[in-house]
Amino acid sequence: MTTEQQYIASLDIKASYNLAKQMEAYRTNPVLGYRPAGSKAEFETGEMLKSYMEDLGLSNVRKDEIKVDGWEFEKAVLAYADAAGERQEVQLGAYQTDFVTKGAETFQVVYVGKGGEKDYADKDVTGKIVLAEINQRDEWWINFPVYQAHEKGAKALIAVQIGGYGQVDEKALNAQDIAGPPEAAAFSMSFEDSEKLKACLDEKGEITVTLDVSSRVMRDVSTYNILGEIPGRRSDRMILLSAHYDSYFSGFQDDNTAVAMMLGIARAFIKMGYQPENTWVFCAMAAEEWGIADSKYDWSTGAYAEVFNVHPEWAGKVIGDFNFELPALSNGNLDGIRCTYEYKDFFEDTLKTLPALSPAYPEGVLVSAPIETWSDDFSVAISGIPSMVNEFSAGSFMTTHYHSQYDSDAYYNEAAYRFHHELYGLLLMHLDSQSVAPLNFAEVFEQASASLDVLMCQKSGSRVTALLNLLGQTEEVAEEVYDRIYDINEAGVDSEQCREAENILLKVFKMAQDKYVRLTWEDAVVFPQEAAQNNLRYLKKAIRALKRKTPDAEAAFEALYEIDNNAYAFQFSKRVYERFTDYVLDQNSDRLQWGRGRIVHHENLYDLVAQLMDKYHQGATDFSDEIVELEKVAKRQKAYLRDDIEYMLQSTEKMLLLLQAANERLKNIQEKN
Repeated sequence: MTTEQQYIASLDIKASYNLAKQMEAYRTNPVLGYRPAGSKAEFETGEMLKSYMEDLGLSNVRKDEIKVDGWEFEKAVLAYADAAGERQEVQLGAYQTDFVTKGAETFQVVYVGKGGEKDYADKDVTGKIVLAEINQRDEWWINFPVYQAHEKGAKALIAVQIGGYGQVDEKALNAQDIAGPPEAAAFSMSFEDSEKLKACLDEKGEITVTLDVSSRVMRDVSTYNILGEIPGRRSDRMILLSAHYDSYFSGFQDDNTAVAMMLGIARAFIKMGYQPENTWVFCAMAAEEWGIADSKYDWSTGAYAEVFNVHPEWAGKVIGDFNFELPALSNGNLDGIRCTYEYKDFFEDTLKTLPALSPAYPEGVLVSAPIETWSDDFSVAISGIPSMVNEFSAGSFMTTHYHSQYDSDAYYNEAAYRFHHELYGLLLMHLDSQSVAPLNFAEVFEQASASLDVLMCQKSGSRVTALLNLLGQTEEVAEEVYDRIYDINEAGVDSEQCREAENILLKVFKMAQDKYVRLTWEDAVVFPQEAAQNNLRYLKKAIRALKRKTPDAEAAFEALYEIDNNAYAFQFSKRVYERFTDYVLDQNSDRLQWGRGRIVHHENLYDLVAQLMDKYHQGATDFSDEIVELEKVAKRQKAYLRDDIEYMLQSTEKMLLLLQAANERLKNIQEKN
């Protein structure tokens, strides 16, 4: 029996399932669940996992203390009398905000449509609860309508998810990170319950209800990431495995099964008596769903704290992170791995060498890059640790069951779960066996080149041709570096020179994360110049629409909607819009966590959009003043684009020099062996 076969035979999928179910017992809300950051339920889950790791036989089991903003959500019950005078009681979900009543207190509930500024016309909501219908996936995030309600004097907002998430059933509640201040209180109601409540509204669109609520945000509290190890022959070189143990509702898929699978992989290797080359660190992360108040980047707090605050020295020592999310979920015939660009070739090559795995995905496994901001792997990557996550965002689950009370074992797929246990244990062994971290930077530079709108960059007056040439040169060196790494790893060469070369490569990786990775206002990962390129593209469309013989203001609106976060300028007050703009650009960097410095420029078009909209509604056809302003904006964006191209030139030059140095060391290793 090969080592790979022995590993597969040592897996106990039932034990992993049982652990995932065991985690459901810990809850802040006895009816709905919830195991949020800093809560008693999260703490108790962490203590259980620590004992579990010790019983498994992991070494150096410990708790790493981290500071987060915590949340205790004990209850939220709304009651009212229906048209027949019958008492109706409704369980509400909640967002990470402050709202505590002394038993059941009486409030007026006011229906405000989608909760935009215009929905409050002729409505006095001071001291009242507002009911709004939102679609967080396709329209806007919860923080905007909630803060709009807060600005209007409302005590709280109850959000009804219409489309987007929780589509499995009209009874579904939904929970997401609030990305806003705790004092702007918010709760969640199912569509079914909202329709019943709306049917009882009086002629003013109001109804008297009682609320019995306990939802507390606790600033700067301690929670813990739970770690254990399988010691390797080397203690100074590590591989990280991670999954988060906080949850909304019961969290069976998200992310109980991931924590349980991570420890299931550990269980199998311990049973084998397997000693890896490198030390394997198994980390159950706290505070992934949310962990810091009043920040756009309020999730992945536990992971960010672990790699930036507790263990910044891991950068340069940890050669990879296997992060897991929803692994007992099947999304069809094709499975996926999402990783940093640098490990894409390694995973693709390794997949071809693996033995036949349990049948679950007849079309195989697709490797894609880059990583996204959805989970902890992003925080880990930007710290300087190459990372991956099993692809979990495809398929219907994300729109149907995700972050709802329907995230249960009813959607459990044992075949997928077994497959992922097998797959990631084998990939772990293969990464562990590499003499030099198998980082291929070629695709980074190839994708950087592909991201350039050359014509637009030329028109801006930037040195884009020089950048293209430099990126091409750097890509060639990166290809040569990877060829040498591949040959050294195939030959099984291991020496101190390998470590020296690897240290340089990991410095290049960190530099690529620092210099190349930026975010859009929708949290998509982009290269530095792409924001300005995107803005210029839509500015051109808007200007062209307004210059038509018959101006098309609606087409201009659609274009302006796509520039930075100006979509929200169409729906909410200026104060709301600018609050959630300024807290990205001006807030203390510690509160921005993994989003710090990832958005560099912003184009505030609020007043211009408002002016344009007023003229449009008045039937105006002369938009020359707006065109002049938009052309000024375009000029400014061109300057940003020139600066971004210069920045990329300087950054690429630095990475080229490091890659050349690594190449020389790798060449020397080859010549000596």
